[in-house]
Amino acid sequence: MKIRILGCGTSSGVPRIGNDWGDCDPSEPKNRRTRSSILVESAGERLLVDCGPDMREQLIAADVDAIDAVLVTHDHADHCHGIDDVRQLSHLIGRPVPLLARSETLRRLGKRFAYAFDGSPLYPAVVMPVEIGKEYLLGTAQLSFTDQPHGGITSLGIRIDEGQATAAYAIDFHDLTDDMARLYQGVDLWICDCQRLEPHPTHAHLDAVLGWARSLNVGQLLLTHLDKSMDYATLISVLPDWAAPAFDGQEFLL
Repeated sequence: MKIRILGCGTSSGVPRIGNDWGDCDPSEPKNRRTRSSILVESAGERLLVDCGPDMREQLIAADVDAIDAVLVTHDHADHCHGIDDVRQLSHLIGRPVPLLARSETLRRLGKRFAYAFDGSPLYPAVVMPVEIGKEYLLGTAQLSFTDQPHGGITSLGIRIDEGQATAAYAIDFHDLTDDMARLYQGVDLWICDCQRLEPHPTHAHLDAVLGWARSLNVGQLLLTHLDKSMDYATLISVLPDWAAPAFDGQEFLL
């Protein structure tokens, strides 16, 4: 399987509007972060995880001309407000793109973006809702899911198994539940929410993530959903050798 980090930034990206880099060094290209999203490929099939407002630029940078499905982890704007650009993906494959999510997320997205789900007399629907259950097959990779606490809602956590390779994507959560721990235990690569150094009410922070990664015995930890306080070089200098910050365009073959 192949995983590409399309974006690893928080909801406002880095830099924020106003050329606000915070503590991030603007001369380091890996500090320029679009909103968090990944692309998973297996046996010729592609799954886009989240379709935030930077989706168009992310897919152009990745030279992606078509995908097989979109999975939306939750309906916060930075994870779904690029849904209009799914129109072009629908045009490329000649049919609505399957959009996978929990039932409540589908309901809210359908209300907010009814034209994309229902179409109109002039324009066809561009997405086809698919309620996600416990598992999903992408090519020869098996995806398993769990619900993660994210403030007053939940987000969808993902484990990917293909052959002997294992990876997990845990975005937008603030605490590790028992179900999450069972799902992520011992994965080769854990791509994990880590917004900042200090605790946050709806996102994970560095000390907590490092502690969880040790207890889960993950092979490699990759920090994502990073805000403007998380300078790439500074993090590299203090993290253990099995952990690193993500950067846009980073790819893994597992």
